[in-house]
Amino acid sequence: MGKRVAILHYAGPPIVGGVEITIYHHARLLSARGHTVHVIAGRGEAFHPRVVFHPIPEVDSRHPEVVKVGRALAQGNVPPAFYSLRDRIAGRLRALLSPMDVTIVHNAMTLHKNMPLTAALRQLADEGVTRFIAWCHDFAWQDELYIPDMHPGYPWDLLRTPWPGVTYVVVSQHRRHMLARLLELPEEDIAVVTPGVDVAAFLKLEPETQRLVKRLSLLDAEPLLVLPARITRRKNIEMAIRVTAALRPLMPRPILIVTGPPGPHNPTNIAYLNALRDVRHTLGVDDHVHFLYEYGEGDAPLHVTDAMMSDLYQLADVLLFPSRREGFGIPVLEAGLARLPIFASDIPPIEESAGELAFRFDPEGDPEMIALSIARHLEGNAQYRMRKRVLREFTWERIIEEKVEPLLANTHLRD
Repeated sequence: MGKRVAILHYAGPPIVGGVEITIYHHARLLSARGHTVHVIAGRGEAFHPRVVFHPIPEVDSRHPEVVKVGRALAQGNVPPAFYSLRDRIAGRLRALLSPMDVTIVHNAMTLHKNMPLTAALRQLADEGVTRFIAWCHDFAWQDELYIPDMHPGYPWDLLRTPWPGVTYVVVSQHRRHMLARLLELPEEDIAVVTPGVDVAAFLKLEPETQRLVKRLSLLDAEPLLVLPARITRRKNIEMAIRVTAALRPLMPRPILIVTGPPGPHNPTNIAYLNALRDVRHTLGVDDHVHFLYEYGEGDAPLHVTDAMMSDLYQLADVLLFPSRREGFGIPVLEAGLARLPIFASDIPPIEESAGELAFRFDPEGDPEMIALSIARHLEGNAQYRMRKRVLREFTWERIIEEKVEPLLANTHLRD
């Protein structure tokens, strides 16, 4: 059952900033997963068709009345305008937040950029209008730049005392240590939810590539092996399948993708494809070896375009190229450009193009030895291990599913 979720900050998308980027990804992905999402901000505008945007100018840290009150507060004075602005903001927010199951507030509960907003939120928290999650990026009471603006008493103390019933979230373990000291809370009472990366946007993946990535769970591959070849016997694809099978005991989830269709000039290539399917099934790697030719829309075969091929090189961890014969072997050059480690047949064209820069093997050799070489290389490669850590822990999709949704369900996170 989807939750009704409000996300509140001084500014929202398309304003550029770390918090605003987080709001964008949280909102779009939570709405895609069936939650009803409303974003409330002082600046920004509607940014997604499934997300409702509510502009409230007084929520902005740069609103003229907020700035004027902030100047007085910085001097230790609480002007009458503070209280009237607090109550006005509380009235606007009360109507919007009352229907919400949970409201995520970014920074306003620990940062002083709009103290009337902070005080209004405390009133609403005390009233139990909604369940609040305080998403804390910055802490006014622990920042040398801001401490001169802090003074004992109300409203400044709101930023250094824990609010009853509020769930606190920080973006790193370092921030957790800081907030625990500030609020005098046990660290395990504060959840850590990091920002993430949008893999498809960062790598500029084609829509068809994104569909394949999702359908075949390619981001979960450890490692992802790419074999750019038409399905013909000289490409020795059965060796690549056997290597993939031999990798299974050595690495978490090896996946092999063969990018091309059956060769068009020899009618026996369809029989070869069927034989490869039999090898795949016999070795128990049906879910680990994919002929992309088979994944078109409906009954149509998939044509992997040049743009998609570039995507697949970016996504892959290894070029596996076990051909018995090649005129030259262009994929070796493409893999080099994509910074992929190259495991290829020890045949003259590969020796010419890559030489000792490729890991060369006998195309009729032992697949277990080839698999062991791949595993040893990747396990000793910091770039590979970091890439897999990012894909396992730091994509926005994983963060939403494994961290944010449990918070919405009021399941406390300790890590």
